[in-house]
Amino acid sequence: MGDLTAPAQRAQALGQLAEREWDLVVIGGGITGAGVAQQAARRGWSVLLLEQRDFAWGTSSRSSKLVHGGLRYLKEGDIRTTLHSVRERQRLMTEAPELIEPQSFLFANCAGRKPGRWLFQTGLTVYDLMAGQRSHYWANLSTAQTLAPGLKPRHMRGALVFSDAKTDDARLVWRVLMEARRDGAVLLNYVAARGLQLATGRVTGLDVEDLDVTSGSGQRYAVRAKAVINATGAWADHLRAGVGARPMLRPLRGSHLVVPFWRLPVAQSISLMHPRDGRPVFLYPWEGATLIGTTDLDHRSDLNVEANITPAEVDYLIEAVNDQFPATNLTATDVSACYAGVRPVVDDGQGAASQATRDHVVLDESGLITLTGGKLTTFRLMAQDALALAAPHVGKPFARDDALMFTPTPPLNPRWSAAVRHRLAARYGYRGADLATDATETELQTIPGTHTLWLELAIAARHEAVLHLDDLLLRRTRLGLLLPRGALDHLPRIRDLCEPHLQWSEARWATEIARYQALIAAHYQLPSTQHDPLRDPAP
Repeated sequence: MGDLTAPAQRAQALGQLAEREWDLVVIGGGITGAGVAQQAARRGWSVLLLEQRDFAWGTSSRSSKLVHGGLRYLKEGDIRTTLHSVRERQRLMTEAPELIEPQSFLFANCAGRKPGRWLFQTGLTVYDLMAGQRSHYWANLSTAQTLAPGLKPRHMRGALVFSDAKTDDARLVWRVLMEARRDGAVLLNYVAARGLQLATGRVTGLDVEDLDVTSGSGQRYAVRAKAVINATGAWADHLRAGVGARPMLRPLRGSHLVVPFWRLPVAQSISLMHPRDGRPVFLYPWEGATLIGTTDLDHRSDLNVEANITPAEVDYLIEAVNDQFPATNLTATDVSACYAGVRPVVDDGQGAASQATRDHVVLDESGLITLTGGKLTTFRLMAQDALALAAPHVGKPFARDDALMFTPTPPLNPRWSAAVRHRLAARYGYRGADLATDATETELQTIPGTHTLWLELAIAARHEAVLHLDDLLLRRTRLGLLLPRGALDHLPRIRDLCEPHLQWSEARWATEIARYQALIAAHYQLPSTQHDPLRDPAP
C-alpha cells in the first residue's frame, strides 16, 4: 500500500478515472462506503471510491464512538437488528481487539424511574444470550457507588452493570479503507460527484470534479461504471434526485460534549434515561477524556454546512450529567470541545425523532444502488446487501460470507511498551510494524493529556491522504477534540513533525492555520447564546 498523500500518486489515480470502466464506483468515504469498497475489492472487483470531502468527514467521525449491540432496539422489539448488531460487535472485537475495546456500562436503578430493574434485567439476559456470554450483573447501592464514585441520582437503589464496546470511529473507517486498498481499490478524497450519466434510463457512470487545492482544483472527469453505489449517508437523497427518486431521509442531529477526564473521572460508562424526556444518554472515558452524548433532533439546516451543537443541547447534556453526579456541578465552562453529526435515518413517519427506525435501506433505482441508514456496528452486513444488488449489473457472481475483514496484525517490537504496541496495532493493524520501524523514543511518547503518540502525526502526514489541517487533527488523529483550543497550542511541534511529508509552502501553512482556527471556533467550541432561528427550542 503506497502513500496516498504523495501528489504524484494522487495524480496517477486521477488519471485512471476515465481510462477504464470500473466494476463498481462507490460514492461516499464514511464507514458505509469503506465497507462496500472493502467487501467488493476482496472479491476481485475493480473498485473506485470517491469522497467529496475527507474520508470519515461526516457522520463516521462524529458518532457516539460506540460499537454496541443495539440494546435500545431490543427494547423497541427489533430482535433482528439487535441480533445482527450483537454478532457483528463480537466479530469486530475478535478481529480488531485493540481498536474495538470492551466497555463496561452501569445503569442506575432508581425508584419511580423507567425501565424498572426486572424489565431491564430481562432485556440484558436476552442481550447476553445473543452474544453467547453472560456479562451483566446486579450491583447493590454500595457496590455501584464504588464502581462509580459520586454517582447519586435521586432514589438510587443499585445498578445493573453490563458490557458493550467502543472505538475511534474515524480510525475504524481508515482501517477498513486500508484493507480495501490492499485488495486493489482506488481511493480518493476531495473528489465530488457532480452528476450521473444515464443511457437508456440506466446509470452508466458519473461526472466528477477534483477539489484538491494543491492540484489545481476544478478538473472534471467522466467516469464509466457497471454499477454505482450511493453511500453518502445523510446526503443520499441529493444523488438519488439524479434518477428522479423522491426524498426518503429524515436527517437527525446527534451532538456530544468532551470534558477533561479530571473534571468527570469515570471508569464505567454511565448509561441513563434523561430525567426530562426519558431518552438514552451516556458518558464514558474515551481517548483520555470523558465523552457525553447524545441528542436526537431533526436537523433542518443545510447539510452542506457543517453541523453545530446548539445552546439548548449543551444544557440538555449537562443536565443529564448533573442528575447522575449532583456533587460534580458540571457547567458549560468545563466543556473543552463539542461536535455534532447528522445521522441518515429513514423517514418512517414517526413523530418523535428518537423513535425513527435505525435500520438500513438498500435500493436499486435505475442502476443507482443506494445504501443508507443503519448503524456503525453492522457496516459489513450492509455492504453485502448492497453488493448483492450490484452484482447483476457488474456481471460477476456474489455470495455472502463471513471471511475475515482485517488482515491479522503481526508481532510488534517487543522493546516497545505494551501501551505503544496496543496503540499502533489499533491504529494501523497489519501495517503497524512497518510504519513505526524507524520511530524514535521521543516519537513514541504520548502527547500530554491524550493517548495519542507523536508518531501518529508523522505517519498521517506521510501515508494518509492529509490535504488539510483538519484532516490531520480532527480525523487521522483526534487532537482537535481532545486538547484545548483544538490543539493549536501544539502547532509548532505538529508542524515540525509533518512539514517534511506535507511539504506545504509558508503561504499554504498560513492559509491552513487560519482555516482551521475558524473551523474550531465555529463548530467545535461552545456555541454562541445569541438567538438562532434555525435551532430547536430543546432536544
